[in-house]
Amino acid sequence: MSGKDWQPSATIETLKRRAQLLADVRRFFAEREVMEVDTPVLSQAAPTATYLDSFKTYYQPPGSQALPYYLQTSPEFAMKRLLAAGSGDIYQIARVFRNGESGRLHNPEFTMLEWYRPALDYYGLMQEVDDLLQQLASLPAAVKMPYHLAFQQYLQIDIEQADTAMLRQTALTAISHLPADWQTDYNGWLEMLMSELIEPELSQLGRPVIIYDFPASQAQLAKVYTNSEGISVSARFEVYAGGLELANGYDECLDAAELRSRFEADNRHRIEQDKPPMPIDERLLAAIEQGLPPCSGVALGLDRLLLLMADKTALKNVLSFGFEHS
Repeated sequence: MSGKDWQPSATIETLKRRAQLLADVRRFFAEREVMEVDTPVLSQAAPTATYLDSFKTYYQPPGSQALPYYLQTSPEFAMKRLLAAGSGDIYQIARVFRNGESGRLHNPEFTMLEWYRPALDYYGLMQEVDDLLQQLASLPAAVKMPYHLAFQQYLQIDIEQADTAMLRQTALTAISHLPADWQTDYNGWLEMLMSELIEPELSQLGRPVIIYDFPASQAQLAKVYTNSEGISVSARFEVYAGGLELANGYDECLDAAELRSRFEADNRHRIEQDKPPMPIDERLLAAIEQGLPPCSGVALGLDRLLLLMADKTALKNVLSFGFEHS
């Protein structure tokens, strides 16, 4: 630790831009009559997704056994409970936490903008994200591209015909730093090809790109539907700009039994990967059973957006104190 270790990792000028961005976000949603909400950071449940690792802590009631709690990786579950209670359109600027995520573009604690719109469908929400990026970050209008078309255009792969072996061979051939004995499943190879080969190509377009209609096997919490070509896909989209993944959105799944099945499958996969199973959020499932209204929702990384706007190279440069200075 040096004598200057106490200093912020961002300049004061950048922190002023951060404050302005937060004010602009609030103005954007106030103009659309979307209500700002605030939900707990600590929860007795946690996401089961294998790609997320939650911070675990304990609440110690006086004279009683300590109870496990988890820091939120997203405010999603609590916000959906509000939607089921009749909140209407809502948004939140939330502090979220993800264990093991640290580096130039990752910080274990970061700021997420998340919003849910019963008033908008899947495509309407894509357009609203595009509007937000144009108005708040002065970015050009986004290019919208189906997931399968991105694989055809950039890798000449028909993902409806490609099997795991073909995806693996493509990755090993095209990604020079990938070890020859690397092992993952079908979706793992798809995700690797997207992040390593396709995303860099998207950055060359000079404008944001919205990739939509992901494979049904990557639905996460999105609905699965049959598109105009008769292919089963997930109603999910991701937003990329300036070489960064900025946002992930869904037409939300409203079937509590289907979500329970997905959570249980996630936990089985976690056990296979030597990760602890996570407690399923029964309150979320009860809320959905009671009646989550049809809605679309999206989470956007505000730190990454500011990184792009301020033309910085690392997240610590847009945070008051990066992880190593916290």
